[in-house]
Amino acid sequence: MPDVDGSLAEIAYAFDTLKADGINLSTSFGDRWPGDPAYKPVFEELNRRKAVVFFHPYAPNCCGGLNSGVPPGLLEFPYDTGRAITSLLLSGSLARLRDMRWLFSHGGGVMPMLAGRVAFFAGARKDIAEIAPNGVLAELQRLYYDTANAAWPTSMAGLLKMVPASQVVFGTDFPYVPTALQADALEKNGLSAEMLGAIQRDNTTRLIPRLAA
Repeated sequence: MPDVDGSLAEIAYAFDTLKADGINLSTSFGDRWPGDPAYKPVFEELNRRKAVVFFHPYAPNCCGGLNSGVPPGLLEFPYDTGRAITSLLLSGSLARLRDMRWLFSHGGGVMPMLAGRVAFFAGARKDIAEIAPNGVLAELQRLYYDTANAAWPTSMAGLLKMVPASQVVFGTDFPYVPTALQADALEKNGLSAEMLGAIQRDNTTRLIPRLAA
């Protein structure tokens, strides 16, 4: 991503030559997050292609060793997912780029917990009608989230309070988390058969129709 021209070339190759279903990006790039103006050409091209864009977190330069003895995957990864989503929201990227399909791993990280707080403070911005024309929560509810290492009942409860089940797809965090463990955890959430089927398969085939074949 720091090489914008190179990123644009890779996007063209991925979609035009490899016929990719979508692309994967990090939640941050060194000391910058995806809403940074430097990346505007990349996201405008992805929006033009109506791309599915999946974000997986990593620790940014600032914070990988912030808590001594605490691996970044425990806390920093879900925090960085929240930073990425907030960066896209407050930069107006979510409001401007309406044709992209945004997918965030780990149930959106900290966003289900912080959605109300972000909406409250962002509501004081003078440009709130531009960056969130239908409100902050409406922008968050347009995004997709996977269940990777977030299928636990407490995590799913928060996610499904923030977004409808139509925006949730199955994920596992394999190979770091066994697939069967996450599949079993999801089934223990007391979801209806219709909702469970949507998360396990139907929502994904809506995002990527090729998988329905």
